[in-house]
Amino acid sequence: MFEISPTTRLRRSPYFEATVADGVKGFSSYNQMLMPTGYGNPEIEYWRLINGVSQWDVAIERQVEITGPDAGRLAQILTPRDLSTCLVNQGKYVALCNHSGTIINDPILLKLADDRFWFSIADSNILFWARAVAAERNLDVDIIEPDVSPLAVQGPKAEAVVTAIFGNWIRDLKFFWFREAEIEGIPLMVAKSGWSRQGGYELYLMDETRGVDLWNIVREAGRPHDIGPGNPNMCERIESGLLSWGADTDDECNPFEIGLGKYIDQDVDDDVVGIEALRNIAAQGPKRHQLGLKLEGATPMSPHAVWFDVYAHGRKVGDMTNGVWSYRMKQNIGFGLVSTDIEIGQNVEIHKEDGQVISALTCALPFI
Repeated sequence: MFEISPTTRLRRSPYFEATVADGVKGFSSYNQMLMPTGYGNPEIEYWRLINGVSQWDVAIERQVEITGPDAGRLAQILTPRDLSTCLVNQGKYVALCNHSGTIINDPILLKLADDRFWFSIADSNILFWARAVAAERNLDVDIIEPDVSPLAVQGPKAEAVVTAIFGNWIRDLKFFWFREAEIEGIPLMVAKSGWSRQGGYELYLMDETRGVDLWNIVREAGRPHDIGPGNPNMCERIESGLLSWGADTDDECNPFEIGLGKYIDQDVDDDVVGIEALRNIAAQGPKRHQLGLKLEGATPMSPHAVWFDVYAHGRKVGDMTNGVWSYRMKQNIGFGLVSTDIEIGQNVEIHKEDGQVISALTCALPFI
């Protein structure tokens, strides 16, 4: 058994004590924070998400807040998705790219006001990136990491739970829209969003001292629906074709390779970071694309955190970026980031690091 040494470089979330009380069994590091990775029974936690409702500590989804007279301009410079139609209280899924067109994060952008934006980020330091770009462009903005820590409520019964807490207005929220709220003196933003295809909400806690209180409020409201703790579920997200930036991408990956081309508006202004490179990539066509992989064999594989080589016709054609046993499909599945000459319905081989070779069939995403 290993001990996690205390350090200010690896922070606990406001929900940490609540997750420990509910029996968390493991953590990983994400955005320099501890992220719960399970509560002891992955299959039970999976079916709870698919059939019921689950609550997740996702405080690791840190916010990069941009405020000031040039906030809207900087938000647009940072993303090649056109934000001109984004309204206050609306969120949008966006790609952030560097000057070469490589994707460096895929956050949700939330527009709180014309001069105030949040980027709810994946696991990379966008705070430094945004500050560097703002300084380079001499923009009048303030950029901070605010006191904001999301808690997710996910699953087909999530709406009933969140409605019980806040009222029937919850049912009117559209996907990626959000609204300010308060419960028992706890300030929040409530968004219809979450990293699953099962439906749900994210409660953006804005007072880190009230994390355990909010966790317990959600647990009590969910008790009639058999709510339980969980975490962003690897099996469900792979079945659903959800990208994990940094896990399914490498240092050369561009949005067109991983199905995010529809979020790239090539007619945005020329000062958007990476847009010239992205236009060139679009014109030439990407060299890789992301496909599903259905593996032969009835023995469940353990979820893996290393890439496996994908071969076809005796040559390497790409990588298998994730893999998991699908409880619904009853087989091992994963994503392949492979050459564009590999088509859907093609037989390939997965070469594992231990020398094992597994036959697989490519398919479209999502699996389910």
